[in-house]
Amino acid sequence: MVHTDLSLPELVRYRATFDEPADFDDFWADTLADARRHELAASFDPVDTGLTAVRTFDVTYRGFGGHEIKGWLHLPVNAPDRAALPGVVQFQGYGGGRGLSHENLLYALAGYAHLVMDTRGQGSGWSVGDTPDPVGAPPSQPGFLTRGIEDPAEYFYRRVFTDGVRAVEALRSHPAVDASRVAVAGGSQGGAITLAVAALLPDVTCALPDVPFLCDFRRATDICDSEPYSEIVRYLKAHRDRVEQAFSTLAYFDGVAMARRAQAPALFSVGLMDQTCPPSTVYAAYNEYAGDKQISVYQFNDHEGGAMFHEVERLQWLRKKLS
Repeated sequence: MVHTDLSLPELVRYRATFDEPADFDDFWADTLADARRHELAASFDPVDTGLTAVRTFDVTYRGFGGHEIKGWLHLPVNAPDRAALPGVVQFQGYGGGRGLSHENLLYALAGYAHLVMDTRGQGSGWSVGDTPDPVGAPPSQPGFLTRGIEDPAEYFYRRVFTDGVRAVEALRSHPAVDASRVAVAGGSQGGAITLAVAALLPDVTCALPDVPFLCDFRRATDICDSEPYSEIVRYLKAHRDRVEQAFSTLAYFDGVAMARRAQAPALFSVGLMDQTCPPSTVYAAYNEYAGDKQISVYQFNDHEGGAMFHEVERLQWLRKKLS
C-alpha cells in the first residue's frame, strides 16, 4: 500500500470540477417536504441488553416515503428524563446495518444520547440490519451505487439521505434530548450521509464526517478501481450510452455539493493511503465545506483512517462543541 493520489500540498489546493444541477436546492426542498407529509411516528421501545451502564431502545420512525426505518437509541443509565442530554446521530458504513443492540456504545458511554440509524436495504455485509428498502429499481450493478441511477428521483441515496434527516428529527423528539444540541457522525458511507444531513438540516450543532464516501464522483470513478466505486464503472462499461445521465444523477448526491451548503462546525478525517475513498475526493468535500472546519490527516492509513486514535480526537472535539 502506497500513496497513489495527489501529494498533501496538492490535496490542500485541490478543487472538484463538476456542474451542480440548477434545481439542486429545489430538488432537496421538495424531497424533504414530501417526507414530512408523513407523520414521524418515532417510537422508543426498551430492550434488555444485559448491560448496566447504558439503557437501549429499539427505535422506529418514518423516513423517505413514510417507510419504517429502524435504529437503536442508547442513553447513559443515569440520564435525566427531561431535555438535558446532547445527542449524536450515527450513520453506518457501506453494507452495514445498525448491528445488534449491545454494539456501538461509545457515544452513550461518553454521556450522549446516541441514535444509530439502520441503513435501508443494507445490513448484510459487516453488520446486521433490519430495514428493507421497499422501492424497486431498473437493472443495476450488485450493490447500491447504481440503484435508480437513471433518475435522481429514483436514486437509492435520495431515500437514504432523507432517512438521515428524519433520524435527527426522531432523536430530537425524545424527551431526554436537548434538541438544540445534536451532532451527526459517521465514516465512509456514514460520512457521506453526515455531509448530506449537515447540508439539509442547517441547525445541526456539528458534524463528524470520517473518510467520507460519495464525494467527487467523476474523479473517484476515474482513479479508483476498488469497490464500491467500481460498481459505477462496471455499470457504465455495460451501458455505454448512459454516462452523462448517470453523472447528472450523481451530481444531486455528491458530497462536494452538500459540503458547499453545510454550515455546522465539522471535524473531517482522511487516510492518505485510502484505496476506497481516495484522499483527493475527501479533500474535494473538505475544501468546499462552508462552515468552520478542521481535518485530521493520517498519513500511512488506508480506509480505516485514524480508527481508535481518531475516536479520542472525536470525543475531545465533541465535548467542546456540545458542552
